[in-house]
Amino acid sequence: MSKSEKVKKLVLTLILGIVATFMLFPILITITNSFMPEEKVTENYQVIGTMPDKSKGNTFANLSLIPEKVSTEQYTSVIKDSTFKGKFQNSIFMVIPIILGQLVVASLAAYVFAKINFLGRDTLFMIYVLTMIMPFQVTVVPNYIIANHLGLLNTASSIIFPGIFGALGVFVLRQFMINIPNSYIEAAKIDGAGHFTIFFKVILPLIRPAIGVLVVLLFADYWNMIEQPLIFLEDKIKQPLSLYLSQLNKETLGSSFATSILYMLPLIAIFLYAKSYFVKSEHLSGIK
Repeated sequence: MSKSEKVKKLVLTLILGIVATFMLFPILITITNSFMPEEKVTENYQVIGTMPDKSKGNTFANLSLIPEKVSTEQYTSVIKDSTFKGKFQNSIFMVIPIILGQLVVASLAAYVFAKINFLGRDTLFMIYVLTMIMPFQVTVVPNYIIANHLGLLNTASSIIFPGIFGALGVFVLRQFMINIPNSYIEAAKIDGAGHFTIFFKVILPLIRPAIGVLVVLLFADYWNMIEQPLIFLEDKIKQPLSLYLSQLNKETLGSSFATSILYMLPLIAIFLYAKSYFVKSEHLSGIK
């Protein structure tokens, strides 16, 4: 590597490091503030003055990055909070059925779209994918009308059922399945295997990395959902944890940092557990 290339690499590394620092700074602030006593956090975010070079009325806060005293009282109060426990359970009972249901529906549908030839297959798939790129605001009215007719409004089912039949899983798994050589399927058919045997014995073992990736994507999507529960769930007691943070008031500012960390932990844990699947999925297309 030449000297100029080393300099370019060093400059690029510094730029990326600075960008990464700015991106991680809010998370770092959240982590450090979550270990401060409640009164200290409240004190830090109180308005304490006016910027000297700005017009009157612009104020700033006394941010403290390093805790003077490490405390876990915020986590203790949040964990003991019955509202937090209820919202957390609501999120789990919504997200898990959506993921499991979509894995079943999406894997079967993706197999049909990828490995079974029939008239209009590609056209039907494109129409199906169009529902994925439509914003939620376009589909919310028909979904609301259907949920109302079925008597599902203000229940978790009004969110679970539309989530199970989402198009993201079909799209992701189909893209992986089309890279599986058809010779595998032909060999299984010669041995007398039908479509269900081929699907369970040949296809599923090969797309495990894709399923792992899909689980992370689905969990991130539905764990952070805002619009669906806000529209379909009128009772706040039935709403998930994703809406809980916005309901915290200024008197519990310190607890909001601890709640934010606890809110992120499940997603981080799932990503760390499934990160190997992201690497394996890159090699799936290399099967010969």
